[in-house]
Amino acid sequence: MDARLKPAILVVSDTAALNPASDKTVDALAPILAAEGKWEAPVVKIVRDDVLDIQRAVCDWTDGSDWVNLVLLTGGTGFAVKDNTPEAVSPLIHRPAPGLVHGMLDASLKVTPFAMMSRPVAGVRDKSLVITLPGSPKGAKENLEAVVKLLPHACIQAAGANSRLLHAGGMKKLEAEAGVRAAAATAPSTKSHSHGNNHRHHHNHGHNHNHGHVVPKAHTSPADRPQSNDPGAGPTRRYRTSPYPMLSVDEALEKISEHTPNPVEVAAPVDTTLVGSVVAEDVYAAEQVPAYRASIVDGYAVIAPSSGENTKGIFPVVSVTHANDSGNLQPLQPGTIARITTGAPLPPNANAVVMVEDTELASTTPDGKEEATVEILAEDIQPGENIREPGSDVTMGSKILSRGDLITSVGGEIGLLAATGTTSVKVFRKPRVGVLSTGDELVEHTDSRTLTGGQIRDSNRPSLLSCLASWGFPTVDLGIARDTPASELEQALRDALRGVGRASDSVDIIVTTGGVSMGELDLLKPTIERTLGGTIHFGRVSMKPGKPTTFATVPFKAATNESGSVASQQERQSKLIFSLPGNPASALVTLNLFVLPSLHKLMGMGVGSDTNETKSVKVTKTTIPQSLGLPLVAVVLTHHFPLDPKRTEYHRVVVTASRSDGRLYATSTGVKGVGQRSSRVGSLASANALVVLRAGRGVAIKGEIIEALLMGPVHAGEVRVKA
Repeated sequence: MDARLKPAILVVSDTAALNPASDKTVDALAPILAAEGKWEAPVVKIVRDDVLDIQRAVCDWTDGSDWVNLVLLTGGTGFAVKDNTPEAVSPLIHRPAPGLVHGMLDASLKVTPFAMMSRPVAGVRDKSLVITLPGSPKGAKENLEAVVKLLPHACIQAAGANSRLLHAGGMKKLEAEAGVRAAAATAPSTKSHSHGNNHRHHHNHGHNHNHGHVVPKAHTSPADRPQSNDPGAGPTRRYRTSPYPMLSVDEALEKISEHTPNPVEVAAPVDTTLVGSVVAEDVYAAEQVPAYRASIVDGYAVIAPSSGENTKGIFPVVSVTHANDSGNLQPLQPGTIARITTGAPLPPNANAVVMVEDTELASTTPDGKEEATVEILAEDIQPGENIREPGSDVTMGSKILSRGDLITSVGGEIGLLAATGTTSVKVFRKPRVGVLSTGDELVEHTDSRTLTGGQIRDSNRPSLLSCLASWGFPTVDLGIARDTPASELEQALRDALRGVGRASDSVDIIVTTGGVSMGELDLLKPTIERTLGGTIHFGRVSMKPGKPTTFATVPFKAATNESGSVASQQERQSKLIFSLPGNPASALVTLNLFVLPSLHKLMGMGVGSDTNETKSVKVTKTTIPQSLGLPLVAVVLTHHFPLDPKRTEYHRVVVTASRSDGRLYATSTGVKGVGQRSSRVGSLASANALVVLRAGRGVAIKGEIIEALLMGPVHAGEVRVKA
């Protein structure tokens, strides 16, 4: 083992929380780990006998990027009212380790019968091994010594090491490496012998992973099984199970990033159509701002002495200066002043501006309509006072925007471009998205007819189109393609690629909804592969909802090039097709999770001024690229969330920013029945985020901090989570 393993010790004690010096268990446990030579010095923390405090500490060590291999908790495992450690830890465990519990109890029972009063818990959370120990230093020491030699092997396995490689030398080799050996065999009684056989059965059961059932055995070879996704092949040759491997969300996002083309640069005028675009070049100021010496207040332009002379006195007002386009200003003469407005240029010779508040009217013109003389009350006006020098805001030739900057709706970027005389700028072209619904059962949502039979209204298409429009992307409504005849789907896809029919121009991405499961009328995959010559990069994703989500590219040769001329020699481009499930909730979740990052790459987000390619984006533990797609935040759960044992779930929630503590809290949109199906469309109406519930047993605990993807504005309110 090259690197040492990282342990942490959590002391659960109200007394030690008030007086850390009173704890003796860390001194008893740390030397045991050190003696093995395989562990770093442990990280230590003390918390009260409080469920939430215990859970937060454990999750901090197991769920973050800097996770530890082993978490040892000491204290709170007995029967006292405040012994809450087992109740706090048990729901956090993804995979229990009862063998370690038996080992510790067996060792303690050899010392005292009171060991039966202990309630230890052991298991794996994510990649960390978590074990609870008694609160007494003696009991904690005995329990840890009983299992300590096996812990490195357990932690390495929990961290994801290849089990076959670890076991390659057999059990004897593992025992030798750990410094342990099996107990000598004894002649059991009939009863014990029966127990021993049962024990061996369960041991084999663990290695076979058949969970007590007969191991499935296929009766056909791969060559004998149906190998076609042609809907016309008939039931004898069609796939009975999906031929597409199940990808993780991480792997699916990597495929999308790999096959999404780099953004295309276009020149655009500086106007409101730039909002939501990404700048494709470094932009430099063509003019300085301001272009002249300007007043920053309403008042009077004066010639202030540089020698510190008194500036009080009564002066004639010889002109009125305001912002204008004539540029004709009379030079100011000593002993005179000029009325000036905010932003107006100073007349020649003037070097300061006196605020109108520091003056009084002395006299008016004979008709009483104009100022004749004004008294300056301030006696210490300095040269340069209340003046903006030329270029003080923006100097000529300075960089005002960088490649990769997003032009926002706030207007600051467009205002800056306009102020510096920039009339056009290169940006990355926004991709055009076409949305197509598929299915014989679909009826337009605007159709006034009463539904009959299995008809349903097409809610997905308007929902997806509105979501795409809210993101600022140009969209095309491609309508409904019927399943029968099969040629209708093919024609709809070809028309969208060519820019004919409902699409007045070619689209960059086609988003379809429906027709991606295993039914004989689920035609999208075979149409993409067999008819359009496309490549399906994934057809199943290990997630909930949205498992059958499909991503493909189709080679396409445009009829004209960018200048509009015939492109007979033009190379084929790759057009993207995202085929989303027909369930409304699944369609919207997968649109947010998979389509948005691709659109962001196509529009240039993540591109920097120091490279011509999209920046490499690290995929975090939450499976979402950091700079593309939905923003990622940390939220506190306001209640328990059930976990799916096999698939990561993206559960719709309302995220609220608490006014009292500033934290973000997540509540399921189906909180009255949190166990609702993840595919229910009703849960979408008020949701503004998706919490990421990674696969596991049990529940995500109330008060636990997990990651969420924001789909909309955060709500404000008063939220508190009580233990």
